[in-house]
Amino acid sequence: MGLTRARIAIDAMGGDHAPAEIVAGALRAREELGVEVLLVGDPQKIEAALPQTSNLGQIEIVPAEGTIEMHEEPLSGIRRKPKASINVAMDLVKQKQAAAVVSAGHSGAAMAAALLRLGRLPGIDRPAIGAVFPTIVASKPVLILDVGANVDCRPKFLEQFAVMGAVYSQYVLGIAEPKVGLLNIGEEDTKGNDLAVRTHQMLAKNPKITFIGNAEGRDVLSGRFDVIVCDGFVGNVLLKFAEAVGEVVLQILREELPQGLQGQLGTMLLKPNLKRIRQRIDHAEHGGGLLLGVAGICIISHGSSQSPSIFNAIRLAKEAVNNRVLERIQFQDQVGKQSAISGNEVRSQE
Repeated sequence: MGLTRARIAIDAMGGDHAPAEIVAGALRAREELGVEVLLVGDPQKIEAALPQTSNLGQIEIVPAEGTIEMHEEPLSGIRRKPKASINVAMDLVKQKQAAAVVSAGHSGAAMAAALLRLGRLPGIDRPAIGAVFPTIVASKPVLILDVGANVDCRPKFLEQFAVMGAVYSQYVLGIAEPKVGLLNIGEEDTKGNDLAVRTHQMLAKNPKITFIGNAEGRDVLSGRFDVIVCDGFVGNVLLKFAEAVGEVVLQILREELPQGLQGQLGTMLLKPNLKRIRQRIDHAEHGGGLLLGVAGICIISHGSSQSPSIFNAIRLAKEAVNNRVLERIQFQDQVGKQSAISGNEVRSQE
């Protein structure tokens, strides 16, 4: 599987705007990113969503039956519907027919399908969804995880999130030495609840990461941290709040720009700047979150995703595949085990 022709399985039936927007984003990714896309779902609906100019001979459609609805319980849903689009997409990765999955459908169902079909990576107790946030420092995003996969966490889960996040930040986001923080209510290592205090102690002792301490809410977008870990309950609230703030800022810009001919001329002059602002704060530009910790690349997009977001989700998937994120996480786990064995040998000799 070449780096420039990664095969990505797309859950074409997942999301509020499926299949039309999902198909549009996938076709754009095929043309601009050089990936092969496998559109998974109802063949008739997918074909109806294709542009009339499309050559069906060059588009691979993988049949599936139905989807997991948002009101359905994730685990029972994927078990009752083995041929649902998310299950079929995950099976393509398991069978090595695709390198990654992208879905804007039921996020709980996507995670459950990934766990049942692909399994966890060795040494990982819980997978985590990582989301990229902009910061006040240009071209320096921060990765937050978990943002929804695990509502209740143990300290060792957060420690594993930190290691996986550091790997992703280094090899996909291009941060040479990612600085890791723990989301908390204060900077002192004794602040926070029992989970925060115990996690701080574990992160401070972990040689595989550069842990620089607690990150308060005001630090999240400061650019000081490259990776911030928290449980999925807090992370999901933070994610949705940040998305709402981005939408508010964009709306304020629209409302406050001068009206009339003079305003139109001014807006035209500012258009490049406004485009860059949108790219930095619009969640659609980031595509979704990578489900780290499962034995396959899985990007979970927003249910409201439209074609630009799907395009960016596929871009994320391609980058994760090309940078061998799974192999690097497993390597870190092997290094950790070897270090533990060496430490035990030293202590036994003492």
